[in-house]
Amino acid sequence: MALVCNIDAAGKAARLRSGIFGVVAGILLALVTVAGIAPSIAWWGVLARIAGGSFAIWEARAGWCVVRAMGFKTPV
Repeated sequence: MALVCNIDAAGKAARLRSGIFGVVAGILLALVTVAGIAPSIAWWGVLARIAGGSFAIWEARAGWCVVRAMGFKTPV
């Protein structure tokens, strides 16, 4: 099944920004966890933030949104 572009340039830009923010936040959380400030359970948060951010960056690059593909209308 081929992915059909379902977002415009504004949606791509929004997903790219949110993806970059997610990856950066995951890296910062990893640094805080390594420093011992956050508990070791925070590694799950690191993994989730980096994976989610990476997926959002991929969505921006592909021009495809999983939420829109499921039939929901998104504002951007």
